Amino acid sequence: MMALHELTIAEARAQLDRGEITSVQLTEALLERISALEPTLHSYLTQTPELALQQAQAADERIKAGNASSLTGIPLGIKDVIVTKDVRTTCGSKVLENWVPPYDATVVSKLNEAGTVTLGKLNMDEFAMGSSNENSAFGGTRNPWDTERVPGGSSGGSAAAVAAGQAFGTLGTDTGGSIRQPAALCGIVGLKPTYGRVSRYGLVAFASSLDQCGPFARTVEDVALLLETIAGHDPKDSTSANLPVPDYRASLTGDIRGLKVGVPSEYFVEGMEPGVEKAVRTAIEQIKDLGAEIVEVSLPHTKYALPVYYIIAPAECSTNLARFDGVRYGVRLEGKGLFDEIESTRGQLFGAEVRRRIMLGTYALSSGYYDAYYRRAQQVRTLIRRDFQEVWSKVDLLAAPTSPTVAFKIGEKTDDPVAMYLSDVCTLPINLAGVPGLVVPCGFSDNLPTGLQLIGKPFDEATLLRVGHAYEQNNTWYKQHPSL
Repeated sequence: MMALHELTIAEARAQLDRGEITSVQLTEALLERISALEPTLHSYLTQTPELALQQAQAADERIKAGNASSLTGIPLGIKDVIVTKDVRTTCGSKVLENWVPPYDATVVSKLNEAGTVTLGKLNMDEFAMGSSNENSAFGGTRNPWDTERVPGGSSGGSAAAVAAGQAFGTLGTDTGGSIRQPAALCGIVGLKPTYGRVSRYGLVAFASSLDQCGPFARTVEDVALLLETIAGHDPKDSTSANLPVPDYRASLTGDIRGLKVGVPSEYFVEGMEPGVEKAVRTAIEQIKDLGAEIVEVSLPHTKYALPVYYIIAPAECSTNLARFDGVRYGVRLEGKGLFDEIESTRGQLFGAEVRRRIMLGTYALSSGYYDAYYRRAQQVRTLIRRDFQEVWSKVDLLAAPTSPTVAFKIGEKTDDPVAMYLSDVCTLPINLAGVPGLVVPCGFSDNLPTGLQLIGKPFDEATLLRVGHAYEQNNTWYKQHPSL
């Protein structure tokens, strides 16, 4: 008999509705799982067992009353960059080590309205800056498939928790690949929605023109359930799109005949591990066998995405993180005067990667360099966006690798920031263009998971989910679980 922590959201929903299990039972099973694995994985920064059981009891009452939504009673985890009322939110940083927000992010409010259960806050790279989860000020998360390896970042805790059965689904954020890359490295499904599809209100900003919140889960259907709940217009977020939210589950027909799927040659980068490329190309051939037409396409400005991103993102981070000075909230270190206190607080409590990006961004925005770096990067970003706009006249979506490698060993790239940045080479262009991206497991290389990345037209997550689901249901990769 399948253990409760191995259920998908859809399977748990069906059992809850039939009265075979209760939300309290589900929650207790996952709390036990978290307790057993946390000494090894460190997926959570804050656990909320008392809150979870209270919410589970309320969910059971709601189910008995016949007032349940698709996620009522489902235990979930929240990345610690998303604010939660009366629950500590650290952003993985010593600067906010004991900060307890007075309000909920919009995505959290939507989950609460749906009757979900909050298990806790998930580990992450400090202020979402990183590709491995090694930049967390409270210690990194380990990959459930091999605990000597990273889970990816910055949403590594969110991905590892789902892969290890410590949550049925989680929320993460994606600024340059931070949902999709860890989803691939942990062998689960992850979705970065179109910029504006999901409210950013209550998401602690790293790079405001790039950040987007999205779901992790074991299956495409589960991700569709989560997206339906958190998506939608929010008047509190001026970048939120005022568009209706489709019935994403209705798009999971299994029929993808006639769709044109583009394969951009630029995404099969030099240095990609042979096993990763083989798994992705095999997946693309399977999509062809399911009735889709495969079209070779080119996105010529892709090669500029990495330098463009690492000018724009640090510039925006330099501005956004200026508020963390120890004066208004967060931790403050004492000094001889105001400026000494600010310097001490920021210099000692921000980690090395955060300081590096603040300095890079401040330099790019400084007098005499703004036009040479930031303005030019924005101009090239427009060219990258136009590449996508032009290719949509030829194809319905794109298929590509997610990461050029499988999960690398802990400490392998910490002394080489450029090598670390290259981990996101296949995911950065999607954020710069603001289009959606879905990752589904597509096999293993050296006994470690790999992920197929599907890239869609703006606000056409339905097509991505449709293709991802069709591929998923014709394979067994999503049924694989790490041995823990």
